[in-house]
Amino acid sequence: MDQHSSLAQEFSTPPAPGDRSSAQEGRSGPLTELRQAVDEHLVRYGGEFFPSLAVSARGSFVTDDDGRRILDFTSGQMSGILGHSHPDIVATIQRASTELVHLFSGFLSKPVVELAAALAELAPDPLQKVLLLSTGAESNEAAIRMAKLVTGGYEVVGLDASWHGMTGAAAASTYSSGRKGYGPPMPGVFAIPTPNTYRASEGTDHLAELDRSFSLVDRQSTGAYAAAIAEPILSSGGILEPPPGWLARLQDHCRQRGMLLILDEAQTGLGRTGAWFAAEHHGVVPDIVTLSKTLGAGLPLAAVITSAEIEQRAHDRGFLFYTTHVSDPLPASVGLTVLQVIAKDHLIERALQAGERLAEGLDELADVHECIGDIRGRGLMRGIELVTDRDTKEPAEQLGTAVARRCYELGLSMNVVQLPGLGGVFRIAPPLTISDDEIDLGIALLDQALVDCRGHR
Repeated sequence: MDQHSSLAQEFSTPPAPGDRSSAQEGRSGPLTELRQAVDEHLVRYGGEFFPSLAVSARGSFVTDDDGRRILDFTSGQMSGILGHSHPDIVATIQRASTELVHLFSGFLSKPVVELAAALAELAPDPLQKVLLLSTGAESNEAAIRMAKLVTGGYEVVGLDASWHGMTGAAAASTYSSGRKGYGPPMPGVFAIPTPNTYRASEGTDHLAELDRSFSLVDRQSTGAYAAAIAEPILSSGGILEPPPGWLARLQDHCRQRGMLLILDEAQTGLGRTGAWFAAEHHGVVPDIVTLSKTLGAGLPLAAVITSAEIEQRAHDRGFLFYTTHVSDPLPASVGLTVLQVIAKDHLIERALQAGERLAEGLDELADVHECIGDIRGRGLMRGIELVTDRDTKEPAEQLGTAVARRCYELGLSMNVVQLPGLGGVFRIAPPLTISDDEIDLGIALLDQALVDCRGHR
């Protein structure tokens, strides 16, 4: 841990005046006019904004308008799996922007067809039909809409720690936050408990609990079942992965009721967990899989992938999901480049290797920081839960916020999830291109932040 401390101290030392970015030239005070404009002109849409402005980013680092380099341990919004300004992505954007950017929705292009074919090649059988959209919420919206049309039902089951987006049916199936104050959600939505192996009572049978949950769904249902939607690892819910056999049992319940299983792989898809799709770890092939975030590596791109049989049935019944940016060529070009880079640079294997190094570093922190109650996740998608007492697992409600703030001051961008009944849960999802030295630096800065906030190791 001494090595970690020295790394943190070296990195967080303020740059000399000559090392500061040109953004600092002419600064006369702690707030620029642009910073003042934040309070005057921007709608607040979630948590607090960072106190500084980003001016550039490359690789694993963001540079702010104070000239500080900040290690990005969340890949932007969990999206930039190739890091910031990856040269292949930059080259693709430059080329594609001079060829095709946007078309009428029915006018297809070479990049769209090539990306659809590439995704179909990667997806497990029988998933081979692709719809390209812009955001995760949009892809989940389309998937739920398709499931309703194909099954003839309207009832959707989701997990109580889920996050699927902020639009219509996606928001109605999101239970981790954002439900109060907006009136009734879509009708026919049901929440079932998310299996939490850390906080469950000893001896809990999660499969039996799932069976009981569906017995309650059955009592409330009108018989118009449409779909169940779940994340293979619930990210906003606190990096919670269902135990072995749970997703397969969920699929069994869907099949018994004529429902479709939708797996939302917005954050888990395309290598982050050490497989192209996180569902592979569970041996489950859903009826529909949705992708976003990682597919565009930071640009707005999403996909719905399903079987030819489901697509045919939806088409026969008049499936409609027109959007302004469906099948846009420029983001499709970027998505194809993302898949090519992951394959040629062996980044899935790298996610496994780097993930092990990250997990080992977090384990070292847990050896000396008793506030770390649990470490979980796969590959380069990890979570650590902070508690006040390891035996009682009492949530450390305020510590997570304080540590995240201190991390930022030291030069580390961390995201903390705070839900009722959970302590501060840090979501750690650096780019797949992160180096070993950068992982070690992140661990060192987190170690220093924990020391600073608690006063001791």
